[in-house]
Amino acid sequence: MKADPFVQARLLDLQALDTRLQQIDHALSRVPQIAAVAEAGDRLQQVSDDVVRVETTLSDIRREVARAEADVQQVRDRAARDQARLEAGTGMTSRDLTSLQHEIESLGRRQAELEDVEIEVMERQETAESRLQQLQAQRDEIQAEVDRLAAERDAAVAELDAERVEVARPRHEIAGGIDDPLLALYERIREGSGGLAAAELKHGRCGGCRLELNPVDLAAIDRAASDEVVRCEECSRILVRTHSGD
Repeated sequence: MKADPFVQARLLDLQALDTRLQQIDHALSRVPQIAAVAEAGDRLQQVSDDVVRVETTLSDIRREVARAEADVQQVRDRAARDQARLEAGTGMTSRDLTSLQHEIESLGRRQAELEDVEIEVMERQETAESRLQQLQAQRDEIQAEVDRLAAERDAAVAELDAERVEVARPRHEIAGGIDDPLLALYERIREGSGGLAAAELKHGRCGGCRLELNPVDLAAIDRAASDEVVRCEECSRILVRTHSGD
């Protein structure tokens, strides 16, 4: 393959831009805040799930409290009615009054038992409410962390994206000035060699694989016409002869 020596030299400029683009893409995939946002997001999800669980538990406990209060009030009201009847004593025999007195005493014991249940349930409600407040505060704190990290991530990505646009513009211009066959060869080698397709031949050494060419290969390159596209026998990359430091 033949190509103007100047065009061949432009491959080095193209390679430098492609290398920078590759570095930018690598940096984009490894923006530190990306992993940090994901980790904080996982913690946020876990705490949010805990909030939902405690809210559900608290809702159940509040219903228990309401039932306990209703049970206590029901016994209290009945005891009050019985006490009023006892004090009035209207139309009641001595036996009726004794029976009513026993019922009032029984209701008193029942009320005490229900009030103990009510206190226990209310204590569980207080504990659940305290736990919920802690989790909500923790959730808000992690949410703020996620928001901060996401803003930092977006800023870092935007900066890299902007640089990519700036690098891609001259890359497109240079590629447009390279013959199609040479450009196709360059792209094919770049795809198969980790992104490095063109390298300078300097001091008898390939700038791609960094190996020194043997005398026979160097002699063949020296004899080749300046417009002949030559390649490294070791790594198959395009060797650009700049005659600097020969």
